[in-house]
Amino acid sequence: MGEATSSRNNGSEVTEFILLGFSGSRALRLGLLALFLLAYTLTVTENVVIVAVIRTSPLLQKPMYLFLSHLAFLEAWYISVTVPKMLLGLVATKFQHISFAGCMAQLYFFLALACTECVLLGVMAYDRYVAICNPLRYPTIMCPALCSLMATGSWLSGFSISLGKVFFISRLGFCGPNIMNHFFCDVSPLLNLACSDMSVAELADFLLALLILLGPLLVTVSSYAAILSAVLHIPSSTGRQKAFSTCASHLAVVVIFYSASLFIYARPRAIYSFDYNKLVSVVYTVLTPFVNPIIYCLRNKEVKEALRRVAQKLAQALGAPT
Repeated sequence: MGEATSSRNNGSEVTEFILLGFSGSRALRLGLLALFLLAYTLTVTENVVIVAVIRTSPLLQKPMYLFLSHLAFLEAWYISVTVPKMLLGLVATKFQHISFAGCMAQLYFFLALACTECVLLGVMAYDRYVAICNPLRYPTIMCPALCSLMATGSWLSGFSISLGKVFFISRLGFCGPNIMNHFFCDVSPLLNLACSDMSVAELADFLLALLILLGPLLVTVSSYAAILSAVLHIPSSTGRQKAFSTCASHLAVVVIFYSASLFIYARPRAIYSFDYNKLVSVVYTVLTPFVNPIIYCLRNKEVKEALRRVAQKLAQALGAPT
């Protein structure tokens, strides 16, 4: 461990990092291992099921569900970038080591998927805006070609934006110590371990995080402002309730995602706390991907009906005579 925590001034370059993860007694670590393993298994299963049901159900061949399938596919990978490494770290301390290249790769895919989700949530908000504010033109505006273009654009923009940020971080000097008080390679812990004066880099990172997060958030807020205005002009309470119900699940996901993300990535370092940061990071790396499919399924009658039909077909197939 002494070699791993060498001084910043010894001039040697860091070739690996040590992720402290969650410290505590062996019983606590085993308890966290069981909890996170269960959450990871359920999350991947939920999202894979949603993708399969949407892609195979004629009832769900609509733009809203196309974007939802992309979101579910994204979150199955999103949680897989960080949680498996964290689980191994809870099993044995030797798995807490991660190479410099592995750390940069984990950071890149994590940021790429997070940025893609930001853009995708904005696209989904725009879809709801068109559906409610321009219902007669909805099929024409949200045509299959445009929907595919918007979904593809979300992925391309997310993976492109994060590339520059990770390249910048990878070019910084890291000369020790190499112990990271986190459970995965994230931006702020890495900047904290850099050798040189990071005041300019931290400011640039803060402004870039604001740009990445607030751009899609502005689209989302503008869309829902227009939706709210349109809904309030609907004369019947039943019509208003129906309009709101089509947006409730997406709005809940947006609030959860942006609350955690803005707290982590768009705040001054003066209020930064490593231990508190790890707890909040659990919200958007583990809890959000786990809860999102539940929110969409419980709040959406069409998804529940499609799931029920698939379950019936499976039951019939399993009960059919050979």
